[in-house]
Amino acid sequence: MNRGEALSSAPAVKGFDVDAEPGGTAIGGPGREAGSAKRPGQRGPGASPSRKPLSDTPVYGALDLGTNNCRLLLARPNHAGFSVIDAFSRIVRLGEGLGASGELKQEAMDRTIDALRVCSNKMKWHRVGPKRLVATEACRLARNGADFIARVEGELGLALEIIDRETEAKLAAAGAEPLIAEEANSAVVFDIGGGSTEVMWVERGERTSDVKAWISLKAGVVTLSERHGGGREVTVEQFNTMRRDVAELLQPFLDDARELDPAGPDHLLGTSGTVTTIAGVHLGLRHYDRSLVDGTWLENAEAERVVERLLSMGYEQRTQNGCIGRERADLVLAGCAIMEEIRQAFPAKRIRVADRGLREGILASLMRADGHLQRRT
Repeated sequence: MNRGEALSSAPAVKGFDVDAEPGGTAIGGPGREAGSAKRPGQRGPGASPSRKPLSDTPVYGALDLGTNNCRLLLARPNHAGFSVIDAFSRIVRLGEGLGASGELKQEAMDRTIDALRVCSNKMKWHRVGPKRLVATEACRLARNGADFIARVEGELGLALEIIDRETEAKLAAAGAEPLIAEEANSAVVFDIGGGSTEVMWVERGERTSDVKAWISLKAGVVTLSERHGGGREVTVEQFNTMRRDVAELLQPFLDDARELDPAGPDHLLGTSGTVTTIAGVHLGLRHYDRSLVDGTWLENAEAERVVERLLSMGYEQRTQNGCIGRERADLVLAGCAIMEEIRQAFPAKRIRVADRGLREGILASLMRADGHLQRRT
């Protein structure tokens, strides 16, 4: 095994059908409690009759328990995709300190149980039918990850499934796929998580989109910031060191992507709290507003200016920005380092911002299995 394969936590090349369909609207900004919002023309809830939930269908549920966030999305199918019924998001930092200890901390597990209890109550209230509840990097890596999953089932009756990296990449790509530009033939989709980052080369076909190459990097906002001083006060030198770490991890994917198309993708598509936060800061929002962020475009120069601005701020300054807040102030620069290396690796001029991803991919797959969603025609 070469060095690149040893550093990456999944094969650089893997092909599969995205199986994506127009998704519904995820409610609530990154790391914030749920609140309804939609943008004109967005796939999901809308005023037209075709977008009203089908009354004779069950409520579907998708739960994503990551290293940093616990997120729930509940929806019903409609004629255009699905309509969101309820949603929930809370930063729990389940993977806090995991890199050093190899185990989930008691305090982190307790915080997560509290958030999962809210999710459980919401699912009971809405009488959720088909559902998929997944856990990702923190539970994959922790020695006591399986014990924690058993505790969740014992205390809350929620059967969480620890999914592998390929499944996580596929679901994230499926959830974000509707935001690939209609004129684009290819896009690099990236999902910066708390414990890992999934990067996928997606090509559009006549009826489906396919992931032609993918990689899961052992670098997320929590793990990278903890490896480099904690993320509160970040010097330019520390920031560049984080970027070098990410560049080394990304290299196997870059090699394979060049074989697919030396000219690079038509554009980048980022789905993560980091990218949505950068978009919110760029737009000058006093508070995060998903309806203004999801689907927006960032030019390379615009993204670069925001990163430079955030790097010039101290920790307390970042906490006072309404799109960052205290919960993300020590993580956002690690996310910026990951995004900057991805942006530098590919010559695409624009990044599309997605406040959607894995949960939407789960819902689309569940609804399709029941015959409520069809492939593109």
